[in-house]
Parts: sequence; C-alpha cells; structure tokens
Amino acid sequence: MLGLLASCGGAKLSVANEQYDRGEYFEAQKTYRKVYNKLTKREERPQRGVVAYKMGLCYEKLGMSARASSAFANAIRYNYPDSTAILKMAKSLQAEGKYAAAVKAYEDYLKLDPKSDTAQIGLSGCKWAMERKATPTRYIVRQSKLLNSRRADYAPMFIDPSAADVLYFTTTNEKVTGDKKSEITGMKKGDIWMSKKNEKGEWQRPEALEGELNTEMDEGVCSFTPDGQTMYLTRARREPNASTSVEIFTSQRSDAKWSAPVKYEILNDTVSAVGHPSVSADGKWLYFTSDMPGGQGGRDIWRINLLDKQGSLENMGEFINTPGDEMFPYSRTDSILYFASDGHPGFGGLDIFKATLTPSGGWKVENMGSPVNSAADDFGITFGQGESGFLTSNRGDGRGYDHIYSFVLPDLEIWISGWVLDRDEEPVPNAVIRIIGKDGSNQKAVANPDGSFRFPLQRGVDYVMLAGAKGYLNAKQEFTTDIAEEDAEYNVDFILASINKPVVIDNIFYDFDKAVLRDESKAALDEMAQIMRDNPNITIEMASHTDRVGSDEYNIGLSQRRAKSVIDYLISVGIKADRLQWQGYGKSRPKTITKKLARLYPQFKEGDVLTPEYIENLSEEDAEAADQINRRTEFQVLSIDYEMY
Repeated sequence: MLGLLASCGGAKLSVANEQYDRGEYFEAQKTYRKVYNKLTKREERPQRGVVAYKMGLCYEKLGMSARASSAFANAIRYNYPDSTAILKMAKSLQAEGKYAAAVKAYEDYLKLDPKSDTAQIGLSGCKWAMERKATPTRYIVRQSKLLNSRRADYAPMFIDPSAADVLYFTTTNEKVTGDKKSEITGMKKGDIWMSKKNEKGEWQRPEALEGELNTEMDEGVCSFTPDGQTMYLTRARREPNASTSVEIFTSQRSDAKWSAPVKYEILNDTVSAVGHPSVSADGKWLYFTSDMPGGQGGRDIWRINLLDKQGSLENMGEFINTPGDEMFPYSRTDSILYFASDGHPGFGGLDIFKATLTPSGGWKVENMGSPVNSAADDFGITFGQGESGFLTSNRGDGRGYDHIYSFVLPDLEIWISGWVLDRDEEPVPNAVIRIIGKDGSNQKAVANPDGSFRFPLQRGVDYVMLAGAKGYLNAKQEFTTDIAEEDAEYNVDFILASINKPVVIDNIFYDFDKAVLRDESKAALDEMAQIMRDNPNITIEMASHTDRVGSDEYNIGLSQRRAKSVIDYLISVGIKADRLQWQGYGKSRPKTITKKLARLYPQFKEGDVLTPEYIENLSEEDAEAADQINRRTEFQVLSIDYEMY
C-alpha cells in the first residue's frame, strides 16, 4: 500500500508526512487535502482512507473537531485498516458535543478492543456529559469581546490575583511582532499582550508589552512570581527539519518593560518538551507540562522547587495525571491546583479540572462542569478576586481558534421572607424580627407596615428566629437552610397572639358531651405549650365555652371540666401549674365575629354577637355554624411579670 501511495501522491505525500512529523499541522492538512482530491479512481479507495486518516489527525491537533470527525468517518468508509480510526472518530464526535453518536462509536471500538482505557474513559465521559449537561453549575461564562481578536487569544493570567486589574495573555492577532505565519496553526506566531483596568474598573483595549520579550518566535502561556517582577513563559523551539517543541524561559520587569527571555533549565534532555509554567502562590514551586519519561503517559503535569532545584523534580502522580494529556496547570493555593485534561472523563476535548489536596496526601479531582467546560477544548484558567476570572475555550469556533472567556460564580441568593400577623391575620405594627444563626450571624429588623420582612441567609446553617411587638406575645421559629448549590427563598410567617384580648386555640376536640381531649387536639396544645416557653414571663387563664344547647348549670360544669383537661395536659408537658388558671364559662360569653371569622364565614358580619336570640333567627345550616364558633377554647394573658423562683 505504501508503494501505491507513493506512486499516486508522489512528492506531495512525502512533503505532507514530513510536515506532520515536524508538527506543522496546518500546512500538512493542506497538503494531505491536495493528495486526497487526486485519489479519484476506484482502485485508489484504500489510499484515500489512509490520507483521510492523516487529515483527521491534523484537524484533531488544530481543534477542528467537525472536520476531524468527518475525515475519520471517510477513513472508515474507505476501509482504513486500523480500528484506531473508530476511536479517533469517537473522540472527535465527543468534542463536537455529539454524545449519542460518540457513544455508539466508542461501543463499536470496545467490541474490537474491550480493554481500551481510552475508549472506556471516553464512553463514561459521554454518558456523564449527557447527564451533567442538563444540570449546569451556577458559573456564568461569557466571551470577552474586548480581549479577543479575529485570531486566537488564550492562556490569560493575572499578574496580581488579589488586585485583578492587569491581565496578561497570548495573542496571534495581526499586529504581533513577527510577520511569518505558524506552520502549526496557520496563524501568526504568538506574542504576550496585556490589558489594564481604568479607574472605573473597566478593561481597556489590549496592548503589546514594552521591552524585548516578544520576538518573531512563538511566545505565550505565562506566569509570575508573587512580587510580579519575574515572568515564566513558554517559547516554541524551531529547528530545521525537526519537530517543533517548547521550552520555558524567564523575563525580568524593569518599570513597565520586560527583558529578553532567558531559557530556564529544567532538563538536560533536549527531546522532551516543557511548557505551560505556573508559579505557586508562595513562589516556591514551578508547575509545568512535559512529555518527559517517567510520567503516566502523554503529557503530564510536573513541578520543581524554584528555591532548590536539586533533586526536587517530581511528577504530580496518578491522581492528576493519566495516559492522556494533562496541561495548563494553575496553582491557586498550596492545596488547590487547576489543570486541563483529556484523560479524565469529561465533556470532550480538554476540560478544566480542580484538584484539592486531601489529608492523606492524595488529590481529589473534580470536573468544573458546564458552562466552565464544553464539548470543545477548555483550558488556561486564572482566578482573580473570589470565584471569578478568565479561561480559554474554542467552543463554537469551527476554525479551532481559542478565545478568552470571563467567568464568575455569583453569590448564592438565599433569603427568608414572610409576614408578622395577629390572630385575625392583620399586620402587626412595628414588629421586631431577630434571626440568629449557628454561624454566629445576628440580624435584627423592623417589619414593614404591611407586616412583611426579608433577610439574607447562608446555606447549610441552623437558624432561630424570634418575632415580637408591643402588646403581643413573642413567637419563635427554627429552621435549617439547604446545602444545595442553588438560589433559594424560604417562607416563615409569624402569627402573634395579643396580650390584651382572648385568643382562640383552634383544633381542640372532645367527644360529644365529654371533657377528655381527643388525640388530634394535642398538636394545637403542644403549640400552646411552646408559646408559654417562648414567653416565660406570662401567666394565662384557659377558658372553655359551649354552645347554647343545654342548661346553664350543665354547660358551666362541662366547660369547667374541659378547661381543666387542657390545663392538665399543659402541666404534663412541663408548664408550671402556678402559671395556669382555668375557667369554664358555659354559654355565658357568646363569640363576637372578628375580621378573620367574617372572611371564613361570609354569612356573618364583623361585630355580630352570636347570642341565642341571634342564632334562633338563622337557617339551620348557619345556626350550626354559629354554634360551632361558640364551642371554643381560648386563653387570656393575665400577667406579664411572672418570675420563676
């Protein structure tokens, strides 16, 4: 087959292969395309499959997922002899976000190679992505139009994260230093530019760095020492007839200018690539990406001690590194590291992961989820103040160009709101609400004239709330906010009992002609007991009333026994007897219709007194309703200066 290819493609195929081997993917795909278009005869179909596969590899390297999956599909169509084409197509489909098609391709490949870790990880990533896509995180991600050019812009980095007012990044815009276009990407070679915030906190148009840092070579992906005086950066190494590689350089700042880069020696090995530097927050460690031997496979994240390089070089280990590629480390603290990977399960392409150091010395690795990550390549994250910053993504760009996106995790909006009302559901004027959290928070406010209130809260905290007002008993509520990462609003209403007038206790039930409390009455009485506990300085009279049926003597006796049964229950649950009095009034105190009762029973008007004479003139149905209202248990505050001895 190689002979056939050579005879058909001639020198152009050899040129394409040489370009590919040197990493000149943009130029190689153009050459492969010309060869592919010449292979039109039926007997040349196998050769077409081979060239289509090589085109797919170029598009994959350039981040052109749609073109890559199409090329690999053509390779399979033309019977490319290696099943790897199916795996490559699956990865490209995943990077397009075509998860269902990618799942089928991964499953097809696993039938041929059941032990493939790459296919297993890709398959689980697709299934995970389909689930997680429906439940995005609260991060807000937007393309930063001011910072982006018409070409590729990527790898943003704050020189001082605490101030977050100067941002450096790599750009390939048309105004960069060199004139030649990169054989790798087809764009101009990268320079490092910067943008500053003005006095209003607005980002200004990016500008090239002053000094000798940028050259006709590829410079980019930078990081800074804590004092902001030394920059570590990546520079591409180009040699005739050799693969493109990268190395780490340093540059020094003097005033606003940066010096010519000087190579930072990490390895004596000139074959391995080292790049994507990230200085730790304390300035002790330099994290970087390399394909040097001794890793987990592909490109791994390593680190070296900047204060004492001798013997300090270490691979970040199997928790972080995989047989795939781990790149673009970002050391936020001594225990939190962010990086990009295509080896951990994800949405497709490179995803951004957060690694947190555990007490046992391992790392807990978490995918940052959508919308931080997409089906495309997402990498190069930097944090400024709080949970905000910038990242890089080529999502939505068919050319594979990278762009800078801002991100922010908004503060959770957790509130509690409600009303302070009296027993007639009317607003309580000048009610004071206090809310105390186990996190040490203590808030106090006066309710609005309509009785409404609203407080901000934190998630996962136990709270106690107390509402009170002059002339009313206090009321207490306890609750715990949810731990879910989502906005929430809780509702709590306070119904305050008046000190100056009798208050009906709803839902007190007895069997006919009996004074024994039914079980369903106990919830209401437990609430009454809580009122006594929330107001430890009050004493009360518990009064029972009957309807108009029966003699005065009989109803007095029945109501006395019923009032006593309520008192006995309150004592049984811990309320002291000297705070309680009981009285049975029989039918001697007919109820006066309140605003609330008038709303519940519109056949009666506010102010109507339900005397026997009044009820006798009602219909049978309304008379029964009036008798029911008269059959009630009430409490009345007797004093507010009780002291426990």
